[in-house]
Amino acid sequence: MADKLVIVESPSKSKTIEQYLGKDYQVKSSKGHIRDLAISGVGGLGIDIENDFTPVYKILPDKKSLVKDLNQALKNVKEVYLATDPDREGEAISWHLLDTLDVKDKIVKRVIFNEITRDAILQAFKEPKAIDYDLVSSQETRRILDRIIGFKLSKLLQSKIKSKSAGRVQSAALKLIVDKEKEIERFVIEEYYEIYAVFEDFEAKLSKYKGKLAKLPTIEKANEVVNSLGEEYIVSSVETQRKTIFSKPPFITSTLQQDASNKYGLSSSKTMQIAQRLYEGIHIGNETTGLITYMRTDSIRLSETFTNQASTYILKTYGKDYVGHAKKFKTKNNVQDAHEAIRPTSAFRTPESIKGFLTKEEYNLYYMIYARAIASIMKPALNDQTTISIENNDALFRITGSIQVFDGYLKLYSKFNTPDEEENSNIPKVVENQILHANEVKKIQNFTTPPPRFNEARLIKEMEELGIGRPSTYAQTILTIKNRRYVSYTEKKFVPTEQGTMTIEKLDEFFHEFISVSYSKEMEDVLDKIASGDELQLKVIRDFYNYFIPLVENASKDMVKEQPKETGELCPNCGHKMVFRQGKYGDFEACSNFPKCKYIKPQPGKEKEQPLDTGVVCPECKTGHIVLRTARKGKNRGNQFYACNNYPKCKFIASYKPTKELCPTCNKALVEMPDLSIKCIDFDGCGYGRPKIKQE
Repeated sequence: MADKLVIVESPSKSKTIEQYLGKDYQVKSSKGHIRDLAISGVGGLGIDIENDFTPVYKILPDKKSLVKDLNQALKNVKEVYLATDPDREGEAISWHLLDTLDVKDKIVKRVIFNEITRDAILQAFKEPKAIDYDLVSSQETRRILDRIIGFKLSKLLQSKIKSKSAGRVQSAALKLIVDKEKEIERFVIEEYYEIYAVFEDFEAKLSKYKGKLAKLPTIEKANEVVNSLGEEYIVSSVETQRKTIFSKPPFITSTLQQDASNKYGLSSSKTMQIAQRLYEGIHIGNETTGLITYMRTDSIRLSETFTNQASTYILKTYGKDYVGHAKKFKTKNNVQDAHEAIRPTSAFRTPESIKGFLTKEEYNLYYMIYARAIASIMKPALNDQTTISIENNDALFRITGSIQVFDGYLKLYSKFNTPDEEENSNIPKVVENQILHANEVKKIQNFTTPPPRFNEARLIKEMEELGIGRPSTYAQTILTIKNRRYVSYTEKKFVPTEQGTMTIEKLDEFFHEFISVSYSKEMEDVLDKIASGDELQLKVIRDFYNYFIPLVENASKDMVKEQPKETGELCPNCGHKMVFRQGKYGDFEACSNFPKCKYIKPQPGKEKEQPLDTGVVCPECKTGHIVLRTARKGKNRGNQFYACNNYPKCKFIASYKPTKELCPTCNKALVEMPDLSIKCIDFDGCGYGRPKIKQE
């Protein structure tokens, strides 16, 4: 019997790790967090405000039996290994397990690994650590602050404008979308012209006119340039420069989500689901192994072990001319560098070699991760870029092109090239002082376009650059604003709904600071300081609470309650005005006199199906009729049964089953009784009955 218990987060991960560790270890899963802040105390915050903001935790209802099972498993072991994910959230889950489970008289160790491979797991268990309480404190501070902001703002907005929720990160992200939409609405379309001189084998674009950048807002300005041109065009310069094109750094969470969205149309949440499977392990041959390192990271660092392995692979596959080195990419100040960038666990496990074990989506994502990581330590590509300048009186035309000299990392990564990295070899063969004659001069009318709306990739990039939230929160944040119906995703672009716009406008009016970009970034910096031990949790929470709560009280008093919009119709039941309301399943029209009048206008095609009335009086309440209903929920969903139509006042449910037969005497329904006999449902009136006939 195993005398060592390992607790991980994911059930699928537990199976993989157990096969590596052997019979002395039993591996179980916590399935994420086992407890969270209670919804008790002042405002349901789960925080004892009078006692230094002490958090009050409760085991999650759906985790009570799991905690019981873990405690049972603990009885027969001597050592406990907490092997949750290698980030703040994982550190907090380990602490909650330690604080909740019965681990007295047990040796408890924290195990951290960045990839789920045999070597990485065995090495991690040789080097156990202690729980990092600064990381736990940082995560707990985030949770407490987000609970205060979320609960207080959500309750306020629900009561005033019927918005479902608000939060520090989700509201800041929504504000980006709303502000972008307002920028688009303010945009004024302007006309402008471009001029091209068309020669035998190429075209050159007007770059400057009278020594200044060519800006031609009207047809008159364009005509002025064209009319000023003579017949001869002189090649004033031909300049060629060697351009070095460096590879991009390996993926972090945000860049992975961006590229998966741009190249494969995957949502951020879908990308993370696929990456999770690749991280936790894919069954290949006789063993399950993790294919990528941990996918929640904002570090672009690669381990020396991997870079050495990758260099060997590049040397054997492409030759010594392609072997580069691990570049020191510029890192942002607020990066958590606890673990590596997202990379394959083995440089020799090429995408093609395991294609048969992966789904199409898994293969595509693995290919992206693999190629990006290997390419980041290959030599750069080299292009010769040529710029040709052609003069005609006061006009300067230019054409630029490039020819690839050395493909470098593009030998592997060309599949994922962006257009600006592609070569343009259409370079005319001309020399300085050569005289050219144009076949024609083209004037092309253009119009300025408004800034594009955010798609998922652009929104994630903006959030990352502005410091809103952490990469690990982006997918959930986007999912939340979609589910709250604050945005619609039209043609893969975010468009704020009327409710989303109103939500931001109200928050901007009363809580501008807390949904601003600067506040979100400053908060992440503070959380980093707590994680490094340079800031005190209690001081941060106390200062925030004492400043924030008066703002909530002021908004509660001064924010105008939004009245539902009228439809222009009157209620057919009571004559009051009909209004638009929001519900769980969408918008609907209802009487403004609710709750006195509960009339809801039927929606075309959504009329509620009326149960079949048998005409038989209910034997229990003596006033209702027995009707045939269909179960909508639970394990009996779809099954038919007989009950009183006075429900919920009368909860009579018949003990007999429907049949598809009709009574030969009165043409009413025949039912199957508990004794298996067949009787007419009108027991007292008709009385027809017979034994059940067995079906052949």
